Amino acid sequence: MKTELKAKFLQHLNQSKQNEGFTLIELLVVIIIIGILSAIALPSFLNQANKAKQSEARTYVGSMNRAQQAYYLENNEFANEENFGGLGLGVATSTENYKYDIDGGGPDSTTVTNQAQPAKDTASIKAYVGGVGLANVAATSEATTLAVLCEAETPIAIKKALDGTQTPTFNLDKAPTCPNEYKDLTGG
Repeated sequence: MKTELKAKFLQHLNQSKQNEGFTLIELLVVIIIIGILSAIALPSFLNQANKAKQSEARTYVGSMNRAQQAYYLENNEFANEENFGGLGLGVATSTENYKYDIDGGGPDSTTVTNQAQPAKDTASIKAYVGGVGLANVAATSEATTLAVLCEAETPIAIKKALDGTQTPTFNLDKAPTCPNEYKDLTGG
């Protein structure tokens, strides 16, 4: 009797395993969950891609500012667009995402603006502006160069006027200040 009971039990287990599988409802629930997770993750992923693109411009303009300060120490003038290569940065003046430009500089210059303009006005990336100018240290009456790095508050796709061609405000006794609708990234 025991063996007959064991056989029936094994037969029952064997039949129940044959009927196993996913129901249509279970598959739909899994697909819906994957869809919800994708809808949450996609905007975050796209935002990270734009931040990576903007990081290029922020780094380049910051490097341009520092190179302008060094160039001024060596040449007693700021580099202009014609001698962009004289900054010794080894960067392209145009990339897939940005066009880099110098406004001002040259002989007898006391200020210069370094610009990162988005390559496409439909891009959802921000423009960057850097400025370097001569300033007077009040305590010691010495001349020095002071710089500012500014980021547009709105991407160019939303506000075309913030295209990176704006100029910081230069003061004789203070660091340059960012144009309207730009935020200061230098901590000043």
